[in-house]
Amino acid sequence: MNSLRRALYAQAAVWGLAGLLVAVAPGTLGAGPELPWIRIAGVEALGLSMVMVMVGHRVEELWWWSWGFALVSVGVTAVVLLFAAVGIHDTHPGGPFWWSFGVVDLVLTLSLLYGLFVSSREQPLP
Repeated sequence: MNSLRRALYAQAAVWGLAGLLVAVAPGTLGAGPELPWIRIAGVEALGLSMVMVMVGHRVEELWWWSWGFALVSVGVTAVVLLFAAVGIHDTHPGGPFWWSFGVVDLVLTLSLLYGLFVSSREQPLP
């Protein structure tokens, strides 16, 4: 359970900081023009990171809730890496930013999936 707890806390820290930056100053992380949905996505990332911390505090009982975080994390990783590989870079510059974002998110996703694997071996689904 410790590996899952560490993965949840690490991902919550990264997503919380990124969400706060995007919500307060959308242009800081290469988010493009200032549109309301970009700020909304930042607030949602901040809220999701708070739920990750709450699940991390009670991971022994609620570890299987992390499958929801894994689904979101895999989806975000896929979108970011696909955008970095074949995205429209003339209208959204910052290719190295998107590759960096994708690699960091991939590492966090793999650590979360590993934590879920280890946790499912220690304690099967309820």
